[in-house]
Amino acid sequence: MLHFSCLPFSSLTLHELYAILAFRQAVFIVEQNCPFLDADGIDLEAWHLFGRDDTGAIVAYTRLVPTDVVYPGYCSIGRVITAAKARGTGAGRTVMQRSIAMCRHLFGDTPIKIGAQTYLLRFYESLGFNSTGEEYLEDGIPHTKMILK
Repeated sequence: MLHFSCLPFSSLTLHELYAILAFRQAVFIVEQNCPFLDADGIDLEAWHLFGRDDTGAIVAYTRLVPTDVVYPGYCSIGRVITAAKARGTGAGRTVMQRSIAMCRHLFGDTPIKIGAQTYLLRFYESLGFNSTGEEYLEDGIPHTKMILK
């Protein structure tokens, strides 16, 4: 069972922030072998939704970004990750469902726009997102813009 928290940047403890950044680096930079600047300044304006397992380790995470910060007219969910040990358990679906609900709570009925890794299109479609057909390379990985109205 996962225990979720959703906090604005200013409310994260130093330990939570460190755990989140280490988790993002472990997956995006090390596991995916993709060097990029993760500290892009958006974290400061975002809400951070993370799920911990019974040991207290963060195993699922998303960054919820207010309307107009990344995409004009849209709020956004980004930095979506699950730990290898949590994959296949439904943790990814759960963190996304909670993220969508929290975006609605925090940002109202604004549509949500994401930049999804293209190989995950079916997963995001199953959550109600629709592809815009805008495929692009981000840090060498194919992505597609998707919208949830």
